[in-house]
Order: sequence, then C-alpha cells, then structure tokens
Amino acid sequence: MTERPRLPLPAGFGWGTATASYQIEGAVSEGGRGPSIWDTFSHTPDRTRNGDTGDVACDHYHRLDEDLDLLAEIGAPYYRFAPSWPRLQPTGSGVLNPEGVQFYSRMIDGLHARDIEPWITLYHWDLPQQLEDAGGWPARATAEAFAKYAGLVYDAFGDRVRHWTTLNEPWCSAFLGYGQGVHAPGRQDHQDAVAAGHHLLLGHGLALRELRSRASDAELGITLNLFPAEPESDSPEDVDCARRIDGLMNRFFLDPVFRGTYPDDVVADLERAGISIPVQDGDLELISAPLDLLGVNYYTRFVVRARSPEEVERRGGRPSPWPGGRDIQFVAGGLPTTEMRWEVYPEGLSNTLHRIADDYTSIPIWITESGSAFGDVLLADGTVDDQARIDYLDSHIRAALEAREAGVDLRGYFVWSLLDNFEWAFGYEKRFGIYYVDYETQERTPKASAIWLRETLADDALPERTSA
Repeated sequence: MTERPRLPLPAGFGWGTATASYQIEGAVSEGGRGPSIWDTFSHTPDRTRNGDTGDVACDHYHRLDEDLDLLAEIGAPYYRFAPSWPRLQPTGSGVLNPEGVQFYSRMIDGLHARDIEPWITLYHWDLPQQLEDAGGWPARATAEAFAKYAGLVYDAFGDRVRHWTTLNEPWCSAFLGYGQGVHAPGRQDHQDAVAAGHHLLLGHGLALRELRSRASDAELGITLNLFPAEPESDSPEDVDCARRIDGLMNRFFLDPVFRGTYPDDVVADLERAGISIPVQDGDLELISAPLDLLGVNYYTRFVVRARSPEEVERRGGRPSPWPGGRDIQFVAGGLPTTEMRWEVYPEGLSNTLHRIADDYTSIPIWITESGSAFGDVLLADGTVDDQARIDYLDSHIRAALEAREAGVDLRGYFVWSLLDNFEWAFGYEKRFGIYYVDYETQERTPKASAIWLRETLADDALPERTSA
C-alpha cells in the first residue's frame, strides 16, 4: 500500500480539462462544416472499431450550454479546446465560415461568462479533406494553408483568447496517420510520414509567424506528446532500440523546435532506411522561433528490446509507425495498465518534465493532456465508480508537482478528457472522460473522478490517499 499525504495545491496553478472537435461535436454536415480526413477515414470499412464515426459523437454542437455548465461545475479555471478546421474553413482555404465563427464565438463568450479562460489548439487532426486530396501533410502547401488559417482564426477570436497552441501531437498526425495508417488519412508510407512530420513543424513555424504579427500579449506554443523510451535490458542492442524510438518519438520534434536542427543520429537512422527529411532553406529558423510555452501530453512510457533476425522475418511487412524499426519490439514493463494497455508510470511524467527543463528550454511548461481510459460502468444508482482514474490522476499530479517543486517551471495541468468521446480508431470503446456519456441518450453523468476533481480544486489540496 502507498500512503499519500494531503498536498496543498500551488497558488495560481492552471487547472483545466481538454477536448477536441471531431471527438465531441457531431453535427458533421451542419452549420456549413466541410468534410475532414476523419470523416472519410471513419466511414471507410474496417478503419474504426465497430465502424464507429464521429457523426454524432457527444452532440456537443447542440449541447454546448449544457457542457459549459459542466465545466463551471468542476471549477477549473481553464478549458482547452480545438476548433474544427473544416467547420471554420470547410475546404481549407478562403474566408472563414460565418456559422462556424458564430459557434465558437458563442463558446468563448460562454466560457468567459462562467469565469473560465479559453485555450485554443489550432490543429487536432481534422484536416479538411480537400487539402488531403491535394497532397495532405506530406505536401509543403498544407503547411502554408495552415498558416493562413491560423491567422484568420486569430483575427476572429484573438481579442478573447490569450493562450494558443498551434499543433496537438504532430507525432500522431504524421506517423500514425501517414506511416502506420491506423489514424486518418490511413496512408502507409514512411517517407510520407517523415515528410508530414516536417511539414507539420513547418506549419507550426509559419503559423507562429502569422500569430506573432497579430498578437501583442498572446501566449503562443505547441503541444507535443512525449513518452520516455526505456530498454528492456542493458544490452547494447536494447539500449540502441530505446535511442532510436526516443529519436522518432521525442527528439524528432523537440530538437527542431528548441535547437533548430534535426538530431544527427535520427537523420542517419532514416537515411539507412532510405528516407529523407524534406528541409528547405529557412525552414528550421521558422520552426525554432521563440515560444512562450510548451504543452506536454503525457500518458505512459515505451519499453523496447531488439528483435532477432528470425523474429523480424516472422513479423513480415506489417505496418508500423516507426520508419526503419522492424527490428524493435515493444514489450510490457510489468506495471499496471489502463484499458489502452498503457502502463501507469507517473515517474515518467516527472522525468520528462525534468528532461525538457534540463536539456531543452526554460520556458513555462503546461501539461495539456494527461488522463486514462478504464472500463467505466454506469451503475443502477446512477453513479460511476472510477477509482482507478482518481488514483491515476492523483499519482500523476503529485509527480508533476514534485517536478515543479524541484524547479521545473510548470504552470498547469489539464485532464484528458471532460467527456467520454469518440476515441479515434477505437471508436466509442475506450472512455477517457470524467463525465460518463450515454451515447444513446447523450446524458452526461459525473464520474467519481469529476466529483474528486471538483472537491480537490475547491479544497486547494490533493486529499490524503492510500492506494495499492
């Protein structure tokens, strides 16, 4: 058993929850919204669990006021959301759609009316389908289109929104979407994946330039998902596997953003796999422009070992998000796991925060997502007893605050997610929300974790806990 004492919360710390448009909004053909790559992907047979789509999702588009009231009920001062690119700009070019602007204006004004500060993430994976048809993120033109879109969105909402992040988890967009093909748009080409990764970062840099030209007091950044990569053993082969995965998962994004270069070893690994990064003159200067903050999404760690040549042969040509990584195997590390089969490893969050502060930057860090999926059940008495999620949040918040106490400039922690929602290729099977959603009736029910978070914030302290 682990004893966790009562822990006062830091004064002025930024607590919040987070969502993304395609996962919750629904209304995919209403209000002038155009199709996105996730509309196309989810309507393609065998792409998502049970053929689920985001057509209705949580019906947030029609239940906006109800969901804003849930946010007020929790009492967190921030709400991070990602407007739908195809709702605001249906084809990925041209002027913004007035109905989309009206919807998000109503949201932003509703948040301010409830004393909640809005936080916008400009891209959370819902690329307009017309841009994908023209080449998608492997094409440089998509980065340029994103920058123009970013400027227009700031023109519409910048007077009421102070915090902006350009991209959410570009690793997922690039390597899951264009390499492994398990995310939209479902391509399986490692050269496309690497090109997409670079052009996402270029889009970030170009968008940052657009926002800087308009924003005098806005706080601007990017959100990266960062997972420690650890070797199963201390053998040179396993250690090298961890280096390579860390290079593709973390350093492929951290180094260009904060050092203005791609890591030499990652470039060499890719070249051995016959893959190049399509860098042009001036790209890295744009990508490494100064930021006001870094968003970190943290969920778990990777434990890896080297496959033998025989194991590589048996595995065959199954798609992977890791260019040149067929000889790397991901293994269980012996820790408890969530429904996603992700290990619960709060120490990894603390280590990641220290690594960023020690090796990369002293700018403020925000944990823009952290949470867990469990097999939540709505009981006959109308409650959802998700104690495992409470334990997850408690342990990860403590790990984060320990890093802050040790000197990391950590400014906030956003729980993923406000609502159970469309969990991408997993459809509606995995529940991350602190509010339970009955997808048949769209009724929202606070889980024990929502009540715990509300009481924790009201008390300004993590309560004393005893956990296994």
